Amino acid sequence: MTMPEADFPSLLLTSEGPAAQGAFARAQAEFLDPDGAWVARLDERLAAANAGIVAHFYMDAELQGALFASQWPHIHISDSLLMADAAVKMAEAGVERVIVLGVDFMSENVRAMLDVAGYHDVQVLRVAEASIGCSLAESAERPAYAAWLDKASRSPFPLHVVYINTSLRTKAHAHATVPTITCTSSNVVRTILQAASQEPRGHLWFGPDTYMGRNLKTFFEHVASMSPEEVAKLHPDHTPASVASLLERLHYFEQGNCFVHHLFGDDVAATVRARYADAYITAHLEVPGEMFALGLEAQQEGRGVVGSTSDILKFIESTTTRALACGEARRCRFVLGTEAGMVTAIVRSVRALLEAQPEPLVEVEIIFPVSEAAVATTGDAALPVVPGVQAGEGCSTDGGCATCPYMKMNSLDALDDLLGRVRGGEENLDGFAPRVYDEKIAARSVAEVGGEPILFMRDFQRTGQLPGALVEQLRARTTHG
Repeated sequence: MTMPEADFPSLLLTSEGPAAQGAFARAQAEFLDPDGAWVARLDERLAAANAGIVAHFYMDAELQGALFASQWPHIHISDSLLMADAAVKMAEAGVERVIVLGVDFMSENVRAMLDVAGYHDVQVLRVAEASIGCSLAESAERPAYAAWLDKASRSPFPLHVVYINTSLRTKAHAHATVPTITCTSSNVVRTILQAASQEPRGHLWFGPDTYMGRNLKTFFEHVASMSPEEVAKLHPDHTPASVASLLERLHYFEQGNCFVHHLFGDDVAATVRARYADAYITAHLEVPGEMFALGLEAQQEGRGVVGSTSDILKFIESTTTRALACGEARRCRFVLGTEAGMVTAIVRSVRALLEAQPEPLVEVEIIFPVSEAAVATTGDAALPVVPGVQAGEGCSTDGGCATCPYMKMNSLDALDDLLGRVRGGEENLDGFAPRVYDEKIAARSVAEVGGEPILFMRDFQRTGQLPGALVEQLRARTTHG
């Protein structure tokens, strides 16, 4: 199968198996069916270490393939919202250690939540001694963010809604400055609407993701123009007028972004609009406004979704299920407007749907809106190319690499090496542990203060209400009547 040079690479899923079109897609598809010997080795080493694994969707493709094929029961792959919860469940089931496959703030969150649950003795490990960074999280470590929070603290009834993709230290210092609750791309809309419902006078400060903040503004502008009945479906306490009022009190940080999502800019959106009019559009809340607007437009027309990685996966699953139910031959095309690592989970889910049908007539095409030039040569005869420009150089808004080099530090070789160290009884694994912050904030540890915004979010997820303690804090902190 070949594609016109101007088109994006894609992965076609049929009842006969996957077909990759373009070098980028071939590199993504290389490990969809992992080596059985590697999977058996992984199962044996995880059992010997009595280790659980919590991992993010954006991992290295080889590692994801092996984990999805593993028979070890304590493996969980998701977006960041569910990773810490899964780790707690694994601790309850008796694992001695949890390995976090993600970036550093994820391992910090897991450590904090295990401690809150009383599992202080469960070891938390990363797969690298070096820092596994995040450009978005680092933007909240800069003085500009502290100055922005200071401004927020002087507004009426302030609440800081901080993206969970930040360090524990950021969460702690933010919460010491202004009442703070964490959010994810899955629950940020509900968090903001609920906050505005419980304290209609409040000013809401979202950070540090600039694109997500801007996209939230755009989304709520759209909501304010909807009918009262449609708004009530989003939140029963709101009307178009209350959402319009909320927009006047919603602020976002304007100097933070994830450089991977930054790649989905105007040129990419223009190509999608011009050449993929028949495709479903998926867009993560973190992508630039051009791609978000395209995704929002598609969502309004019933042919797309904007949201989190989990939202994107659920949309592709439900759309494929409906297509299969029709019993007609067709190809469902999905533009993947997020990091390319999502494709392993998508393929696994779609394959299961296709295999459940005796004679599936549906084909599913996953389109990567990236440049064909965004492939690195490795010098390895077995795998001559890998997705993404090495070390992230050369990415551009013309297409970019759409793959995060930090997440790709979580490789199968790195995991195997760590499990080998554990099996060998190596005692000093401190370099693989999450960061420990020795500083104190008002005589409290960073972990204690930084864990509170996460606990507030967990309470909100459970009850649908912002915790009373948080609402009291934001009311107590205001200098305005």
